[in-house]
Amino acid sequence: MFSKSRVNEPGPKQADGEAKSWTDTPKHEGASAAPRGKAAASILSSDLTVVGNLKTTGDIQVEGTVEGDIRAHLLTVGESATIRGEIVADDIVVNGRVIGRVRGLKVRLTSTARVEGDIIHKTIAIESGAHFEGSVQRQDDPLQQGKKAIAPPQSAAPTAQPAAAPKPATPTE
Repeated sequence: MFSKSRVNEPGPKQADGEAKSWTDTPKHEGASAAPRGKAAASILSSDLTVVGNLKTTGDIQVEGTVEGDIRAHLLTVGESATIRGEIVADDIVVNGRVIGRVRGLKVRLTSTARVEGDIIHKTIAIESGAHFEGSVQRQDDPLQQGKKAIAPPQSAAPTAQPAAAPKPATPTE
């Protein structure tokens, strides 16, 4: 995200005797450079608290606290992270705490995971030691559920029938 200027750093000298500038460094050098065409994952550090929903087509790694829903391609919940809300992603790896529904094509709870909520998935892996309270449901397309409102089936609605009028009580002798 931020890089230190190399203008005043010791290192290889150019022909004219000046220090090599960061602009002279070829693009393939540098460990933090992301490959072309693929954006680097967004990282929310452990000292960051976000209140609100997050939505991206890219990858997110959460190390801090999020109070809201998250939608991403790949979501990694770090060991120190807490998410209070629904998370939806193609690929979800939970190392920390999630309080809310989890929906993903591939869901993985590592041994340090703590999930309090329902998990809707296509494939799931739960490592020994993971803490999970909720229900698990497999669906072929768990991501579709949030995109459209699902109306209850017509046959499930009870039909109203007029109540029979009570018969008047007859005195008995």
